[in-house]
Amino acid sequence: MVPTMGALHEGHLQLVIKALEENDIVVVSIFVNPTQFDNKTDLEKYPRTLESDVKLLKTVSKTQIIVYAPTVDDIYEGNTVSKRFDFDGLEFEMEGKFRHGHFDGVGTIVKRFFEIVKPHNAYFGEKDFQQLLIIKKLVEKHQIPVNIVGCKIHRETNGLAMSSRNTRLESHYKKASPFIYETLKTAREKFGTKSATKVSEWVDNQFAKHDLLELEYFLIADVETLKPVKRKSNKKKYRAFIAVYAGEIRLIDNIALN
Repeated sequence: MVPTMGALHEGHLQLVIKALEENDIVVVSIFVNPTQFDNKTDLEKYPRTLESDVKLLKTVSKTQIIVYAPTVDDIYEGNTVSKRFDFDGLEFEMEGKFRHGHFDGVGTIVKRFFEIVKPHNAYFGEKDFQQLLIIKKLVEKHQIPVNIVGCKIHRETNGLAMSSRNTRLESHYKKASPFIYETLKTAREKFGTKSATKVSEWVDNQFAKHDLLELEYFLIADVETLKPVKRKSNKKKYRAFIAVYAGEIRLIDNIALN
């Protein structure tokens, strides 16, 4: 299974291609899940392109892909609310601090999909790295028999992490947006010799000088707990996470640091 919210792009197709390499049949869900949006406007404006999504999937395979596109009532049966989940604190870090209830919405829909589709394997992109960890935790805690496969971030030629939201970027923001990934790459270099605090200060300063892009957060965290790093350890793996506003469009990205 490859769960998506539609408005498919090359990043989604890469997940589907990987899934097809490792499975006989791939179910691609296309569902804009209302309970994971904390911003009503964002939900209303989220692109819905089912017809073109189906056409795009047919370019990958005409026989091995099942498209599952339920309605909100199919999923929530007239009661569109999230269940509450405990993800051992992962849900309170980073995105959880800025998008209240978001991961309850994610947990609700993904658990429901797994119960309906019963996939052997499910594929998720590392762009939403926190979500990937949370889904692994969901499967572990609820003993759901599915193997979660994380797949590397697929980028546009200018380095911007692929996202359905990118289609809504106005041209001047689209032009400015590669700055996000460039900053992450430089932060990775600096992390080799500088402390996490120093790197974070440098990133803050870079965005403070930028005319168009507004930094919501930059964080260097332990890849297992997502807790911000206080003191570097050679025994731990770290990742840098970022959220940036390009006008009203919110863009997230991350990069492995070691």
